Amino acid sequence: MHRSRVYALLIDTPREEAAQAAAFWSAALGAPARPVPSEEQFTNLHEALPGLVTAVQAVDDTPRFHLDIETDDVEAETARLLGLGATQVARWLECRVLRAPGGHLMCVLPVHSDPDLFTAQANTWP
Repeated sequence: MHRSRVYALLIDTPREEAAQAAAFWSAALGAPARPVPSEEQFTNLHEALPGLVTAVQAVDDTPRFHLDIETDDVEAETARLLGLGATQVARWLECRVLRAPGGHLMCVLPVHSDPDLFTAQANTWP
């Protein structure tokens, strides 16, 4: 048995356009843009979507949106999503990058949120 929940909505933006995209989304959503010091590819859009981390991520790829799903068991959650029809695209550190049917990306990662918030909001899976 394991638990998981949607943790973040990431706005993937080509690296050279990331600052402009962060400024746009900050103004459009009324959410202060705050660079993440320990992870320079991310600019957090503070409270843009209450309950979810929302951030612009500078990438060396095409623009898109993707979800991060946090879990207390990355292997079990990855297996569950693969069983639902996702395909694994890559591994990055402890994270798994998957593609859902329809082509959308998602990342499965260890719990990043406050443990009490995770416990209160996570789904439990067999």
